[in-house]
Amino acid sequence: MTTYCRIAHPSLEGPRFAVIIDSTVNTLPPHFNFEDVPFQHHDSPLDLGEVKLLAPVRPSKIICVGRNYREHAAELGNKMPDEPLLFLKAPSAIIGPDDRIEMPSASQQVEHEGELGVVIGFTGRNISETDALAYVFGYTCVNDVTARDLQRKDVQFTRGKSFDTFCPVGPWIVTHLDPTNITITTRVNGEVKQNGNTRDMAFDVAFLISYISAIMTLYPGDLIATGTPAGVSRMKHGDTVEVEAGGVGILRNQVYDPGQINS
Repeated sequence: MTTYCRIAHPSLEGPRFAVIIDSTVNTLPPHFNFEDVPFQHHDSPLDLGEVKLLAPVRPSKIICVGRNYREHAAELGNKMPDEPLLFLKAPSAIIGPDDRIEMPSASQQVEHEGELGVVIGFTGRNISETDALAYVFGYTCVNDVTARDLQRKDVQFTRGKSFDTFCPVGPWIVTHLDPTNITITTRVNGEVKQNGNTRDMAFDVAFLISYISAIMTLYPGDLIATGTPAGVSRMKHGDTVEVEAGGVGILRNQVYDPGQINS
């Protein structure tokens, strides 16, 4: 397993990808992309506590999977789809660990959705299910923040899923995990709201990669949000939301409502 991150630091000219080894961060060349493995460290190591962790992906697209856990579909009163229910989330919604989720004035019901994120490592189209996991660079945590009232009102998901700050990702990417048995836990202010396992997915990661790649070409850095377990709930100003994927880490963000500040 290798842990990759994306960082900012005063000594660097802009954001850089890096590898975390113990408590140090080893930066990679400025032109690094996910196909560039094996890699060579580029500069002197930095202390992990001294860098700003950024979202570890800059995808050309975010492909999300709806109703991939039966209990989540049931809690929203939806039937399970016969094949993956796909939608796209705007890449401009991405934020990193410890960045703020900003509540839009257009919604009165913004909810968390903790998910396993799959980061693509190689360009692929019409990928077989057998070969699918070879196209994975690694895994990360995703919070597919959703304006539930707008999602229901609009029927299609674009507006309710794509407000700025509605896609926290991080804290880093971990390689060589088994995506068929990863625990996904979401906590709000320390209270467990969601607790599921990827073994309960209706469509597993390998199937999803094959299915999606038959529709659209996948590029290095593209992000697949694989669906959320049951337990979604409304967030409010001041909440701290944590999404934890076993073997990856904890993605932590605070909720900020400008309306609460200005009222």
